[in-house]
Amino acid sequence: MATVRSLRLLASVWALAAAAPAQTKLEVTSKLGTKFYSLADEKGAVAAAQKNLAADPKSADLLRRLAQAQISVWEDKEAIQTLTRALTVSPEDADLYTERGHRELPLREFTRARADLTRAAALNPKNMAAYYHLGLAHYFLGEFAQAADAFRHAVETAPNTDERINSTNWLYAALRRAKRTDEAAKALEAIPPEMTNKEPHTRFYLNLVRFCQGKMTESEALPPEPPAGNTDPEVELPFDTVAYGIGNWHLYNGDTAKAQEYFRRILKGHVWITWGFIGAETELQRKRPAAAKL
Repeated sequence: MATVRSLRLLASVWALAAAAPAQTKLEVTSKLGTKFYSLADEKGAVAAAQKNLAADPKSADLLRRLAQAQISVWEDKEAIQTLTRALTVSPEDADLYTERGHRELPLREFTRARADLTRAAALNPKNMAAYYHLGLAHYFLGEFAQAADAFRHAVETAPNTDERINSTNWLYAALRRAKRTDEAAKALEAIPPEMTNKEPHTRFYLNLVRFCQGKMTESEALPPEPPAGNTDPEVELPFDTVAYGIGNWHLYNGDTAKAQEYFRRILKGHVWITWGFIGAETELQRKRPAAAKL
């Protein structure tokens, strides 16, 4: 999952990435043995950003723009290298640490992400995105109590309702995984029936919260499963997000088989950078006998 701010960015960059059918660079091999690739820079965004940077190679702004171009075609490994260069220019920039930690998560470099995001939060304690992604780093590492603490900070520093709903969803999940059930239920109370989100394309986050509150059924909350061969990230993101949340709900309610069924359905997709995809992969990796059936 992503923050609403990053979703707005992804909505624009995915339009570019979805137009590129070819896979060009190996980005990461998962612990399940799956190789994940970037997309082709068919629009020339990366090449153009590199050309601009060549005129002023120590410009932090131009380095950020190159990183964003690389992110647009899922070159997360290359974006991390670019952001590292930017940090040599602006070593106390919390946003750069946040972005690098954000990009380390899809590469399954959770420990490095945790370090970068901890640094980002220390540099800027009001940086909601740093806390949110730090929560994800802890969560994927199985550090659920620490994840809950980070997500609670994200809820408290959320700049709008959409971010609050999204962060509350992950706070609830982390608390349930930490076996702090009463606290998890109380966290959901912060999203009352009259609360709604502002961004229509993020409604699936609210639906997931309503499912966890018992206000929606699985079938009502779950978006359509992407068709076989789908390459549209905007089609896959809602399904991955909600399917992971529902699978997770079954997991901490004792139905491991049902949870793993959801996780396997997610991994049939192709968008390896969504939090739902990474979460499903992580859960199946923890249960290697089940993962071997994929």
